Amino acid sequence: MKLLLDTCVIYPTVMRQMLLGASRVTGWTPLWSERILEEWARAARKIGPTGEMQARAEIALVRATWPKSEISWVPSLETRLWLPDVNDRHILAAAIAGSADLLITSNARDFPRATLFEEGLDRLDPDALLLKAYNSYPDQVSSVGNDILFEARRLSGKDWEIRDLFKKARLPRLAKVMATAPG
Repeated sequence: MKLLLDTCVIYPTVMRQMLLGASRVTGWTPLWSERILEEWARAARKIGPTGEMQARAEIALVRATWPKSEISWVPSLETRLWLPDVNDRHILAAAIAGSADLLITSNARDFPRATLFEEGLDRLDPDALLLKAYNSYPDQVSSVGNDILFEARRLSGKDWEIRDLFKKARLPRLAKVMATAPG
């Protein structure tokens, strides 16, 4: 299954790491465009003077790990599209050009289902997608989550609990199921 990842699900680190980790486990193919990655880098400026540099380093790693995931398209594709926010048309264009099955976004309001259906797409929020991955591959997705938890503890020096970390990452349903899972 091909998943176009909106910038709003790539930029938060924990969410991105879970989505990419789940993609490895499930065999999903994540997709993005150069513009989506550039939006990520610009958004990272908000965290401080080194935020953009760190994001660009992470972008280079993502590109190296997923070399066939970056999508481009002819400009006429984007100009024919309509969305409530004209600045999101490039997201839909990337999904269409990449033959995505799903658009993964936290921004449901700006991607009306009827418009997506006309293009042969649907959307899903990252928490719902990751919950589906967990239900299909509980041990593997738990392993991905535990690796992210370990790294968050190491980098922050904080003794995170998985439920708190994933809730903060706007993945509340995944947080709940992983926190209550046996083992």
